[in-house]
Amino acid sequence: MKIPATVITGFLGAGKTTLIRHLLENAKGRRIALIINEFGEMGVDRELLTGCDIEGCEEENIVELANGCICCTVADDFLPTMEILLDREEPPHHIIIETSGLALPKPLVKAFKWPEIRSRLTVDGVVAVIDSPAVIEGRFADDENALQAERDADPTLDHDNPLEEVFEDQLLCADLVVLNKADIVGEDGIRKISKDLSSHMRPGVKAIGAVEGAINIDILLGLVSAAEDDIEQRRSHHDGEDDHDHDDFESFTVELGDIPDPEKFEGLLMHLTEKHDILRIKGFLHVPGKDMRHVVQGVGPRIQRYFDRQWAPGEVRKGQLVIIGQTGLDRGAIETALLA
Repeated sequence: MKIPATVITGFLGAGKTTLIRHLLENAKGRRIALIINEFGEMGVDRELLTGCDIEGCEEENIVELANGCICCTVADDFLPTMEILLDREEPPHHIIIETSGLALPKPLVKAFKWPEIRSRLTVDGVVAVIDSPAVIEGRFADDENALQAERDADPTLDHDNPLEEVFEDQLLCADLVVLNKADIVGEDGIRKISKDLSSHMRPGVKAIGAVEGAINIDILLGLVSAAEDDIEQRRSHHDGEDDHDHDDFESFTVELGDIPDPEKFEGLLMHLTEKHDILRIKGFLHVPGKDMRHVVQGVGPRIQRYFDRQWAPGEVRKGQLVIIGQTGLDRGAIETALLA
């Protein structure tokens, strides 16, 4: 019998890690292995999961692939990792794969047809997590009619939008779409998003609202889609390409000193996000006088902060932030402001 795997995809800051934490908290005895693929130098998502004290989040059950986008390094990183998991004395009941926010899910699903694993694994489903407030704000949903009208008026215009293509490719490959942060946009907002996104979803795919990724585990696991068997029905902007790159995006890590006033620091992050059009901020702060690590998560203008765990004995208490944006970020100006 094949071991099922679920691919969790979604744009930066949509709430994939939060959904996975909810899933683990409600695993109902399932032995789950996690594969996490991050875009950036620092494994923030892995740190958030290994520090959560949830049964199943132990180090040995979480594998991080940080050597590039998982859909570009299938042969080098992903396949060997899957073989190691499958060859365990007690293999997992289910494998969860969290892609980076910039990954295309289709090449990853294709990898399940490779001879090394195709008889032992199947893609139970591809779950796309959507940041509902971002969509309402139009950050990742172009007006296609207006765009076409502009192109018709001036054929020389180039309206290539790499963010939109990544977003749409994730929707086109999905078996289930989770409209996260539903409490922010309300029921009317969820209905509007569902209608607006329906043209980018395959027939029969459902979109459901969620708050903090809280979806019944029996809905998330058990889609039984065998996605690798109908991969050609999952269209993509990148069909026909051998590869894709991430030259449209860049990330860097900033090491910080003590942050005595996290609220004031949050204001600085909001200012820098607006000024430099930063897509994603994630990392940790050290607040003097506090024995707990302070987490920072930001997408667009929304910043979330909380203390997640005690600093470990002997652990260096320092802050680190990963900054992700489109190519051309003024790294020098951002670093100078953060370190001032």
